[in-house]
Amino acid sequence: MGSRIAIAGAGLLGRLLAFELLQRGHAVTLFDPAPSLVQAPLAGDPARAAGWTAAGMLSPTAELECANEDVFRLGLDSLQRWPQIVTTLAGAGLPVAFQRQGSLLLAHRGDEGAARRVVDLLRHKAPADHAPQALSLAELRTLEPDVHGPAHGWLLPHEGLVHTVQTMTALGQFALDHGVDWRGNTPVTGLSPGQVHTAQGTEHFDQVFDVRGTGARQRAGTVDGSSLGTGGLGEGSSTGNTPRMGDVRGVRGEVFWLHAPGVVLNRPVRLLHPRWRVYVVPRPGDLVVVGATEIESEDRSPVSVRSALELLSAAHSVLPGLSEARIVHSEANLRPALPDNLPRTHAEPGLTRINGLFRHGWLIAPALVAQALHTVDEAVPA
Repeated sequence: MGSRIAIAGAGLLGRLLAFELLQRGHAVTLFDPAPSLVQAPLAGDPARAAGWTAAGMLSPTAELECANEDVFRLGLDSLQRWPQIVTTLAGAGLPVAFQRQGSLLLAHRGDEGAARRVVDLLRHKAPADHAPQALSLAELRTLEPDVHGPAHGWLLPHEGLVHTVQTMTALGQFALDHGVDWRGNTPVTGLSPGQVHTAQGTEHFDQVFDVRGTGARQRAGTVDGSSLGTGGLGEGSSTGNTPRMGDVRGVRGEVFWLHAPGVVLNRPVRLLHPRWRVYVVPRPGDLVVVGATEIESEDRSPVSVRSALELLSAAHSVLPGLSEARIVHSEANLRPALPDNLPRTHAEPGLTRINGLFRHGWLIAPALVAQALHTVDEAVPA
């Protein structure tokens, strides 16, 4: 008989944990301030998990610009796990768009210096078979006929993308279909080993997972009086130099959804620019997602005019066909990040905390979930 397991937070991590635990026969209770598991809260609502807003790029090599080898390794691991997740969801009648056709780095003439610094850094940090591959303009045109304007391009061959909204919805529906005890509109006020505290009282479980992201912060600047351990990206105990869970900050990301019939984009592209890191990502239904990778601000308000001009101009500069696209959606959201922008997992008997995924959430979440479940397998009866 399975164990009683609680998950605080129904973002991507919480949904993936529920997905895995339910298949193992555990009884899962999922707490979250949002009212629904299959419909996202409105843009700007603090209950809207960061996973709803992300573009879904699975780019272990590109992320080495700001990440370390551990994130790269977790990304490669997750890339091997995503196909099975998608296959299982499809088998349950919940299809999710997923592909692995690589991604592109692009740069305009005059931006060679900034682009070369990024490409050289990636070549230094990545294994040779994952390093950026320089493309001639003819090769670039063959891969992406609708890309015009950039003078330089590089292919990152082992990268991919997943449709984030489809995946969040599918994971939520899968959890409901497999008997999750959904506690919507129920913010968690405190956690301790084997216990979840809400306004309705305290409930007891065999194991508790805290994956609330920025929602884990308390007004006092700590989370349940606890700190977030090191131990690399695995389990560990806190030290004086370890970021506390209360040190989690929100890093603003902004996205536009464009409806662009006739514009063909086969893989994600990133424009390397001295001031911007802009990505353009294809989605089914003639949609294109345009966004900025990170903005140091804890503001969930709507996208600014300046951001709209800069992001959309940058996207148009590499995909001129977007000139007649229609803006169908825009939003900003906050990604949870620790001071070093690296994720941390802290495990103790009865309680596991994961936080600080920064902009790497969709890239590394499946591997982090697998790590966390491996850590508690011996402590939690099957």
